[in-house]
Amino acid sequence: MDYVRFGKTGMKVSRLALGCMTYGDPKWREWVLPEEPSMPFFRRAIEAGINFFDTADMYSLGESERITGKALKEYARRDEVVIATKVFNAMGPKPNQSGLSRKHIREAVDGSLKRLGTDYIDLLIIHRLDPNTSIEEITEALNDLVRAGKVLYLGASSMFAWQLMKLLGHQRAKGYAEFASMQNFYNLVYREEEREMIPLLESEGLAMTPWSPLARGYLAGSGLSKPVTNETTVRGRTDQHVAKLAIGNPQDEMIRKRLVKEAEKLGVSPAVLATAWVLSKPFVTGSILGASRMSHIDDALAALKLQVDPRVFKRLEEPYKPREVVGHE
Repeated sequence: MDYVRFGKTGMKVSRLALGCMTYGDPKWREWVLPEEPSMPFFRRAIEAGINFFDTADMYSLGESERITGKALKEYARRDEVVIATKVFNAMGPKPNQSGLSRKHIREAVDGSLKRLGTDYIDLLIIHRLDPNTSIEEITEALNDLVRAGKVLYLGASSMFAWQLMKLLGHQRAKGYAEFASMQNFYNLVYREEEREMIPLLESEGLAMTPWSPLARGYLAGSGLSKPVTNETTVRGRTDQHVAKLAIGNPQDEMIRKRLVKEAEKLGVSPAVLATAWVLSKPFVTGSILGASRMSHIDDALAALKLQVDPRVFKRLEEPYKPREVVGHE
């Protein structure tokens, strides 16, 4: 396993992060695995050298955090792992159970700490930017958590570059703890982040950990009307977020078909090649891996080792044309 600096911080993370949305309560999402079948995935990830685990309070309304905390306590030492969780999305129906108000941030983080069974969070990510709370309140509340030792680093997710720069500018002006990372939607069929966000991250030295590097499974075949393989997943058949992200248009299909063709030449699965493409980008710190089958972890590990002629990646990129910005909602 390769380990790299997390942006301009001194922290080191594995180039793969285990995304923990898959582990929690099937009542929340049909494709989610409950505790018992989830545990082997954490063990396998740790045995493979993965030290970066990404969850969120809203995943199974806290159950993902609880399982993540229990698994990491069983299979690893606390100082050996990096735990990322998120705040913003609704944790209940009441007015103050969502957003980025000082009240919700403080209460949500206390809840996350309890469920994770730890006294600090390595990386706290604002899941989205709250339009109803001022930047002043958001940044001050986050800074207070860092100063109190409850959070070590701050991350952001899926917003426009000007919004991230505005947040950073305010943090710098006030001497607050700054965002160290961006977790954004980025893959072979969605590359709008290359226009403004990625140049900003490179300029400011922030880590980038893309979510959905396989476009919700589309590039692996799980969500297709005509799958790449005969194998499908429950998530691929039921994930409603695919429609919100407008995945599967003619341009996407052109890219996917090239991916399948090039993967066949290399003797690997499309998922391996698509992940290798993401990891080949110098601005990508690490890729979020979602695994409901052990083969998903195997594919991601294979992508780390895959040597690809740059001309192959260029052929995969050629059909891409600008598209509507998605993923910020």
